[in-house]
Amino acid sequence: MRVLVLCDDNWHPSRIVQEGLEPLRQHGFEFDYALDTGSDFRDDLKNRLREYPLLVLAKSNRISAEVEEPWITPQAEKELQSYVSGGGGLLVLHSGTVGYKNSAVMRDLVGGVFTHHPEQCPVAVEPVPGHPITRNIPDFEIKDEHYFMDMNGHRDLDVFLTTSSEHGQQPGGWTREQGAGRVCVLTPGHNAEVWKHPALQQLLRQSLEWCMQGRDAS
Repeated sequence: MRVLVLCDDNWHPSRIVQEGLEPLRQHGFEFDYALDTGSDFRDDLKNRLREYPLLVLAKSNRISAEVEEPWITPQAEKELQSYVSGGGGLLVLHSGTVGYKNSAVMRDLVGGVFTHHPEQCPVAVEPVPGHPITRNIPDFEIKDEHYFMDMNGHRDLDVFLTTSSEHGQQPGGWTREQGAGRVCVLTPGHNAEVWKHPALQQLLRQSLEWCMQGRDAS
């Protein structure tokens, strides 16, 4: 099961994303990482996406850790939207919600965008029972950035995870469907220890599987 992973920015190094995803290879996933999403990558984005049933977005809206210029363009927006509508699976992780608030297409596709976070603190993560992504996952607590989100007024979001801290409660995970494709979002994940937490590892695996089921159904 091939997965293209877009990762790496100044606050979220690719190393943490890779360390968090690599253990999932034992479950049949094959990860290819794109760290620089500049013009060469964007020019070939449509062809690249054809090779993968699953896409993971785990980087903020900048070309790379070194280049601050936004990577998302109107053409890239169009390609991502077409990819999902045509049956592709999209999993958006943590920093993949950052820096896209001015993109109406990305806000609509993802269903919500990052607004801010307080200093790192204990965050309680509570799965909502009954969703396939939360199957056999207990409540757990992590030290993390507690992401606060603007959910964009979407009515078709299925929130399966909530996050709570001394600063309040937020949606921590949700799904939506667009055309023949599926979108899943998980907001925890700033620290390597969070990615490696057994419960989050299971959430990652079951999120990828849920996204893939949309492809199978199409």
